[in-house]
Amino acid sequence: MFKVTIDGIETEVEPGTTILQAARKIGGEIVPPTMCYYSSLEGSGGYCRTCIVKVSAGSAKDPRPMPKPVASCRTPVQDGMVVQNITSPELLEARAGVVEFLLINHPLDCPVCDQAGECDLQNLGFAHGKEESRYDFPRRVFEKKDIGNKIQLHMTRCILCYRCVKVADQLTPGRVHGVMNRGDVAEISTYIEQAVDNDMSGNMIDVCPVGALTDKTFRFKSRVWFVNPTDAHRNCTKCSGNVVLWFHGTEIYRVSARKNEWNEVKEFICNDCRFENKKIENWVVEGPRKIERKSVISQNHYEQYNQLKAQIEKQRARLANGETPDIGDISLRT
Repeated sequence: MFKVTIDGIETEVEPGTTILQAARKIGGEIVPPTMCYYSSLEGSGGYCRTCIVKVSAGSAKDPRPMPKPVASCRTPVQDGMVVQNITSPELLEARAGVVEFLLINHPLDCPVCDQAGECDLQNLGFAHGKEESRYDFPRRVFEKKDIGNKIQLHMTRCILCYRCVKVADQLTPGRVHGVMNRGDVAEISTYIEQAVDNDMSGNMIDVCPVGALTDKTFRFKSRVWFVNPTDAHRNCTKCSGNVVLWFHGTEIYRVSARKNEWNEVKEFICNDCRFENKKIENWVVEGPRKIERKSVISQNHYEQYNQLKAQIEKQRARLANGETPDIGDISLRT
């Protein structure tokens, strides 16, 4: 076992563990943000540089610091390594510069973007972004391309994290899209204008950290904080059938895969579950989903409103029986 210290907290990990994985083992605020790394996708990481950390001591045998920040998702720990993330002002300034680069071409269309409220780039910009951009050149633009009847591509929002390409490589029988061109004109596109229509293509939506790939069946229907996520499952021959149903009242507005506290999918779902089964009778509802991460979705507090409703019914029953209601029972304590 290797001992590694991250922001003053020591932990033991197996050899071959990356700094990011070690930080996630500890948890909390010391975990570096990620935009391209995805633990379920082999070969992901190393593209966006948002997870950079400062290695102030390389190992117990060689305690010299590394000369520049390193990508924590690709750098394995060494025994006795000392890492700084939120405790290093220089590192936080460097990460702010990375975020500034990610945002120089990103359109300011959060008010109309379906990803708003569950966008990793929004969260990253809020936590590490600068108040004003120093970029004074025209933003890059791309021709609109139709990649199918289920997935909407907004290339101007893309940060080239390669997650959707990894999904196509590892989950689908024949990839028809990828990164075309190089440099400032690089873009996600399909080969010879083909449609992306395989059984697992919808997972591109779940892994996209921004609003570049969105669900056409959910487009402009509702803000995510107005819908209630609920765990459900069904018998499916193509995938696990474990999903999240996003309810607006009694109507299912969207179906997505379940994500963990790192906003990553562990069990990818098929397009039949995602797009073709939006009636409640098709599912076995398990109950309200607990949002593990900081998110505006978790601010809905609909579980507490259900408790409030039960409390109100209890007071009405006491009134009906001629008893005095206990107003102190009715609360919305968080």
